Amino acid sequence: MYTATQAAKIDAAHLVLKDVVRHTPLEHDVYLSQKYNCNVYLKREDLQTVRSFKLRGAYYAISRLSKKQREFGVTCASAGNHAQGVAYTCDRLQMKAVIFMPTTTPNQKVSQVRFFGGKYIEIMLVGDTFDACSKAAKDYTETHQMTFIPPFDSEDIIAGQGTVAVEILEDADVKMDYVVATIGGGGLISGVGSYFHEKSPDTKVIGVEPLGAASMHAALHAGEVVKLPVIDKFVDGAAVAEAGKLTYGYCRKFVDDIFLVPEGQVCTTILEMYTKLAIVAEPAGALSVSALEQLKPQIEGKNVVCIVSGGNNDINRMKEMEERSLMFEGLQHYFIVNFPQRAGALKEFISLVLGPQDDITKFEYTKKVNRGQGPVIIGILLKDKADYNVMLKRLAGYDSNYIPVNDNPMLYTLLV
Repeated sequence: MYTATQAAKIDAAHLVLKDVVRHTPLEHDVYLSQKYNCNVYLKREDLQTVRSFKLRGAYYAISRLSKKQREFGVTCASAGNHAQGVAYTCDRLQMKAVIFMPTTTPNQKVSQVRFFGGKYIEIMLVGDTFDACSKAAKDYTETHQMTFIPPFDSEDIIAGQGTVAVEILEDADVKMDYVVATIGGGGLISGVGSYFHEKSPDTKVIGVEPLGAASMHAALHAGEVVKLPVIDKFVDGAAVAEAGKLTYGYCRKFVDDIFLVPEGQVCTTILEMYTKLAIVAEPAGALSVSALEQLKPQIEGKNVVCIVSGGNNDINRMKEMEERSLMFEGLQHYFIVNFPQRAGALKEFISLVLGPQDDITKFEYTKKVNRGQGPVIIGILLKDKADYNVMLKRLAGYDSNYIPVNDNPMLYTLLV
């Protein structure tokens, strides 16, 4: 592992990348600063070429290959930003790449990779999961004597991602008390954390993971890298089941704390960043800003930089994000309720159960029967989450056998 010389290696990577990647802005954000009573700066990697920091590590790792390795070409396995970084790099360096992506990858991501890579890349859609895709990529790599470019667990990748920290310290006009970064596999925080450790040792390095895919947090608690049996893939840019072995070592040494953010809270942050800051962040890109809520007691009066790591957000997901946000905020609720199958039943339910400013967002009989009653899936949007318990009492009076759906993922997926 790079130790005392890590900052020098990141500086060397910076010299290679400075004419390739975009030097993204470090912006003081007035809204977030007022909200959290501190000075919040955003490192805008969502404005990077390919709209993600991943280009830094991909380009630097590929640039260090030998002439023979370049002639044989490279491979990678990725469903997102890493694939785009590799594709862009190979187009610029005019070398071959075979990029493996799961068969479940959305067409929008496939087309973006094809756009950045042009005639120099071939896309292979293999396997329903990332693990199956990655295995196929590594098998292909060995058979064709190519070089596999990992998404995070590589010294060169870590050095490339660490150049984010070089730019932050170059541009900062104040001493940063905190730097907050997303953790997926750990490449970004390893590079940033190790650079700050040497160049600004008083700055606390904070990692953020999605609650449903906290592999680095699990590794640090177990004392070794572990593979999570199940993960929530919503925060796709940070939904990693197993952290890297190298990055685990870096995090043990250079990361001061890790915060876990629920996926619903990430959605709230994405919507807030869009409406208040005019920033389109992907879920992984919003994690650092989302963590400010938990950091609030510590950062009052401090200088904090949040790395907005990416902006590859699919607009088709916005409706889902709004729904998840409302559920996290305690405003949107779903129930299965027995309803009379007659005219006026819904109007009666509204008058008996709902408050004057609450609303019905969904109403559907789950099974049409000839009996006088039938189960209904009903969505209720509260004006104020404080009204929830009162509404539940009224609902129990209407149907004591009602079934809440929000906390039952299987029922929610099936019915909503």
